[in-house]
Amino acid sequence: MATPHINAEMGDFAPAVLMPGDPRRAQRIAELLFDEPRMVNDVRGMMGFTGEINGKPLSVMGSGMGQPSFSIYATELFRFFGVERIIRVGTCGGIAPQVKVGDVVVAMGAHTDSSMNQLRIPGVNFSAVASYNLVRAAVDAASEEDTVHVGTIISRDHFYFAPEGQAQKLADYGVLGVEMEAAALYGVAAEHGKEALTVLTCSDHLFDSSSDMTAEERETRFQSSLRLAVAAALS
Repeated sequence: MATPHINAEMGDFAPAVLMPGDPRRAQRIAELLFDEPRMVNDVRGMMGFTGEINGKPLSVMGSGMGQPSFSIYATELFRFFGVERIIRVGTCGGIAPQVKVGDVVVAMGAHTDSSMNQLRIPGVNFSAVASYNLVRAAVDAASEEDTVHVGTIISRDHFYFAPEGQAQKLADYGVLGVEMEAAALYGVAAEHGKEALTVLTCSDHLFDSSSDMTAEERETRFQSSLRLAVAAALS
């Protein structure tokens, strides 16, 4: 059945869905991965596609930017379309000094300044964590050429604002990078008893902008993170 945000039917989506933020990136990923991608959603331009890799079904759909947008799509996919696992594949800003531009970050957990997960269980600080078997599958798929970091990230609600000194404090606590969606995805997955993971390419660094990716590079230098995300999705 169609929902307010997805005009698909049960069975149109595969059990596993890759979700980049940009719907155009979703289309590029689908065209890269599938011989014959089939569009299954185009509401509000949020394109979704289903295809096969080595005989296994897989879907790709955009999520939009920010935790509220991701929560809408993840909830509807889990609740109404039979999706069992969602892997966010995108970019992040580096925070930890060991994370360099072009490295892959596998987000085992996601801190957040959002109140979305605070409302889930009254009186409890909800821990937004990935599914262990997906983390392991992604890490196991890494090659010797990949530089992969596994640990925590932060999902912020603000893109242009952060409290003074916060980034340094996050670095002191070993936080690898910053993005805007993972914590909400992990909360929605926990709510529905499903699986979730976030695999990111570091596209820039909060403390060293000398090697930040251009807009074009953000669209082309994600092969390693995509390969790890696909491995987790199909594991």
